[in-house]
Amino acid sequence: GVMQQALPRVQMAEERLPFTVRVVRSEEALQKAVAIRQAAYARHVPAFAATLGLPEASDHDEGSVVLLAESNMDGSPLGTMRIQTNRFKDLAVEQSVELPAWLKNKSMAEATRLGVGLGQTGRMVKTVLFKALYLYCVEAGIEWMVITARPPLNRQYEALMFDHLFPGQFIPMRHVNDIPHCVLAFEVGTAEDRWAEANHPLFKFVFQTRHPDIDLSGSDYSVRSLAARATEVSERMAIAA
Repeated sequence: GVMQQALPRVQMAEERLPFTVRVVRSEEALQKAVAIRQAAYARHVPAFAATLGLPEASDHDEGSVVLLAESNMDGSPLGTMRIQTNRFKDLAVEQSVELPAWLKNKSMAEATRLGVGLGQTGRMVKTVLFKALYLYCVEAGIEWMVITARPPLNRQYEALMFDHLFPGQFIPMRHVNDIPHCVLAFEVGTAEDRWAEANHPLFKFVFQTRHPDIDLSGSDYSVRSLAARATEVSERMAIAA
């Protein structure tokens, strides 16, 4: 796909994972994603988690995909993330904060509802979900990833070289029960150079390893041409103007 061409000509190592990450395309898969999402939120924000027992409207939105990590051993859900783009509507974070003007006309994807299990496996699943998010953005021609994070989770995103959009500010988020969050962003197009320069410990894993267990097919972006998307964005900007 697009990904390989973007890379320098290094021999890509191939690595198998003990789980798959795929786009949710059935009610059964969505239920699994919802179950692991609710369990993860219950550990930190139990009152809010109580409201997450069912799929949300956003899970079905156009321009939205839900990723599900499932164990190869028994098919149990190990993690989930929802990716919402601003192709059809504003990002969820924009209900709570005015994003900087320079981001307004960019194509963006917001990762929301990240939930993984505890321990070593959970950490691995989280890293793989981040790689899947990155690959999705590359395929989809997305320029910026945006996330909101409760402290101390913001540190994990800082470690991935996300930058704070509002340094030192903790903003209550409507889509997360008004809990105060930091807002961070990550430029997709410069990621490989930035990580190479920083000698990032995950550089090889993200940019020089093929993971066949990350399967983003069925995310409707895989077949759309970038030109068609660019036209769509400019038309939307014209309508909004």
